[in-house]
Amino acid sequence: MYVLQKLNRFVIPRTELTYPSHMLKMHERAAVAPVDHVMPDFEDACPYEFKGEASRKTMVEALTTIDFGERVIAVRPNNIQSKYFLGDLQAIMLGAADRFHGIILPKTEKAEDIAYLSQLLDALEREGGWTTRVQIEALIETPIAVMNAYQIATASDRMVGLIFGIADFAAAMGVRDNVYNQNQNFHYAKQATVVAAKAAGLHAVDNAWLRLVRKDTPEDEEKEIYAGLREKNEGARDLGMDGTWVIHPQQAEIANDVFTPSDDVIEQSKGAIEYYHEAGGGSIYNPNTAEFDDEATIKAKLMDLAKAVQAGKLDSAWLDEQAAKSKAVTGYDILEVMGRVG
Repeated sequence: MYVLQKLNRFVIPRTELTYPSHMLKMHERAAVAPVDHVMPDFEDACPYEFKGEASRKTMVEALTTIDFGERVIAVRPNNIQSKYFLGDLQAIMLGAADRFHGIILPKTEKAEDIAYLSQLLDALEREGGWTTRVQIEALIETPIAVMNAYQIATASDRMVGLIFGIADFAAAMGVRDNVYNQNQNFHYAKQATVVAAKAAGLHAVDNAWLRLVRKDTPEDEEKEIYAGLREKNEGARDLGMDGTWVIHPQQAEIANDVFTPSDDVIEQSKGAIEYYHEAGGGSIYNPNTAEFDDEATIKAKLMDLAKAVQAGKLDSAWLDEQAAKSKAVTGYDILEVMGRVG
């Protein structure tokens, strides 16, 4: 969960839009895209000829001149083994103080990678005169990263989320198809990433859907692409992912919809929670929904409704009141434990 100190709000991203850092027009488009989070990229999306000073200059210009509104801005530098990594970090930390919120560390493989980055941020925040604290998301993209995911998630109090990176993971595993059937083929790795994130109280973000609609895409193929995008995201949501990486604004509407509870779900969940407390808790049958509820199912509904609050569909005071009722009996607030509140 990102805490945006100057905006006094928190964000669990439903959509994280990545794009090349070396083109100013891409930053301008991202600044108006219907996403929660933008991820300008020094790494894989940046051509070799723009690595180094060229992309850094554009990135700093974008961060210091473009209004990204209420979106989270998290920059992906080159990976920690790259000769460009340290220069990327220095350029943005010293050239754009307080103008972005996070670093997304690619190819994270062990806790020491996060600890090293965190120490660098300590020094660069002091040198750059930062008044806010930079947060960290880690990309889980290799088999060793999956095995070390919980250690990575807990390596620094700057950590806010884990992102599953399917392309590099598929390459390392020798899997050719990283588009279709991915929630089955990569089920273990995706859920291991989610479990590690949630055990550490962080958000978990799914990989991108790597098919896009072009101007010349036939109508039947366009429907197939968007249906695949929805199916992939629904499957990821049901594995516990909080949101997804997107590679084009055209993917945002479906992704936001999948990771936001519908109006019907919100009303049903609200009614079930209110009836549960009126009935005195325990294990009860709700005649309005024809379902059984207990503390566990009510907590699941509270977690889902936290996303509705963030989407502006539900009053946070109501949710806080219901969570407090649960805490009074069970001794803990599920929203606090799982990092769903600011």
